[in-house]
Amino acid sequence: MVDPYALTEGETFTHSRTFTHADVEQFVEVSEDENPHHVEPDEEGRLVVHGLLTGTLPTKIGGDLNYIARELNYTFHRPVYTGEEIRCAMTVTSVTERDDGVRLQTEYVCRNEADEVVMSGDSDGVVYE
Repeated sequence: MVDPYALTEGETFTHSRTFTHADVEQFVEVSEDENPHHVEPDEEGRLVVHGLLTGTLPTKIGGDLNYIARELNYTFHRPVYTGEEIRCAMTVTSVTERDDGVRLQTEYVCRNEADEVVMSGDSDGVVYE
């Protein structure tokens, strides 16, 4: 459990993940988004990972912090493919103390193996005591 009062502006947390065909297939089942690029491999045998599945990278970091997001904003810059490692860095941009914890604002950037930005965004939420 993270002490919310120990979180500081400028602090950065990271998480990396390589999405698999099974991950995309499970997300297709849950989301019912069967767009052909999510279910039919390209000429290299890859599937395009759903944007919102890519969006689970900063939410995993938030889960580690016991962060409850109230607002999430995503900008998708380029496709993510199965088999490529995606690295996400989430930086705390503001910490405001509350009686029951802290309000936390963050920015995040996710990059592929070529160091290209695939997704960026920001969030606003709370970490309770």
